[in-house]
Amino acid sequence: MTTELSPDALTGLLERARQDYQDLVGRGLSLDLTRGKPAPEQLDLSADLLSLPGERHTSADGTDVRNYGGLQGLPELREIFAEVLQVPAGQLLAAGNSSLELMHDCLVHALLSVLPGAESRWVDQERIAFLCPIPGYDRHFALCERFGIDMIQVPMTAEGPDMDVVERLVAENPAIKGIWCVPKYSNPDGVCYSDATVARLASMSTAAADFRIFWDNAYAAHHLTDEPVEIAGLLAACAEAGNPDRAFVFGSTSKITAAGAGVAFFGSSPANVQWLLGNNAKRSIGPDKVNQLRHVLFLRDADGVRAHMERQRAVLQPKFETVARILDAELGGTGLATWTSPKGGYFVTLEVPDGCAKEVVRRAAEAGIVLTPAGATHPYGDDPRDAVIRIAPSYPGLAELEQAIEGLAVCVRLAGYEQQVR
Repeated sequence: MTTELSPDALTGLLERARQDYQDLVGRGLSLDLTRGKPAPEQLDLSADLLSLPGERHTSADGTDVRNYGGLQGLPELREIFAEVLQVPAGQLLAAGNSSLELMHDCLVHALLSVLPGAESRWVDQERIAFLCPIPGYDRHFALCERFGIDMIQVPMTAEGPDMDVVERLVAENPAIKGIWCVPKYSNPDGVCYSDATVARLASMSTAAADFRIFWDNAYAAHHLTDEPVEIAGLLAACAEAGNPDRAFVFGSTSKITAAGAGVAFFGSSPANVQWLLGNNAKRSIGPDKVNQLRHVLFLRDADGVRAHMERQRAVLQPKFETVARILDAELGGTGLATWTSPKGGYFVTLEVPDGCAKEVVRRAAEAGIVLTPAGATHPYGDDPRDAVIRIAPSYPGLAELEQAIEGLAVCVRLAGYEQQVR
């Protein structure tokens, strides 16, 4: 990644970087780029949601949403998101506000009850492992760590996980029970899975009969360009390949409407849906159907979701363009960094020279710019190259974002040139 410089040129660049950093520290900034939270302007787009459902308290089939029951969720809301998540409405559950909670529950239920196709509970088996494409989502890794599930790293490619590695590992090791996937505008590098990757995931031979793909389609509707990326439907591909129970599909409205009061979804085969419903019936008498009705009235249909997401894009796109413009101006041609240009989602991945990511994050924090910890994109928080930094541009205003990315670039130059001098 680095370019060859003469000693005098390198000394000059380092001195300038040190001065720029002192100037940065002197500005007394207090900026936060840690998590991909919607900005207040994005949340304001759903302000009308809070006045709904008004005087109405019945769903389309006459169900009183104020009462118990309806564990599968409102049919009309499932119809809206069936297309978005590529799951038939009859095989889709609308639940509480958190898809992460659904992933947590699926792991707990798999550990403590027998999955369709399994011979025993996961907790009764000697070892359980998951494949973790990297870089990846820290909360997926945290769930595995929480339950003592071993994590096996798999490299990401421009088309998704390296399927040669995935196919080899799952075919030979029955302890591998699952793989984490963010298939569209993935967290954090924006990769979209190719049709070939989806087909191979659906059809590959697995040593574990109860292998599951945890398909976290968190950014299914979160486009940043005029041409939304389309991916193949995993659930249909699994059914066609003769592995109908392989896919667990997750999604939510968390970054569509109100992040703290959205609706989460689970889609899978009829057998898996009944398995989850049976387990969930012991922990809940039904989801918040008032909130679900609120979302039905606000979004109306799949076209309503698309129109709403265009308004979200109008807020987000300039922020991603700002990140790209500043990184190109400040780091382009230096050989000190590369970065992604995602077509959707919430993150930009910045790669710095090996051994520099923690130092960049430390320097940025000292200058008042808080970043996601280096290593968060890898299992156990350990990036063996110490090179990947996740940038979350969504929350700050444009002026604050400009300051943060300019400051980040200063820290990259300082850490990079210091490493070359050593």
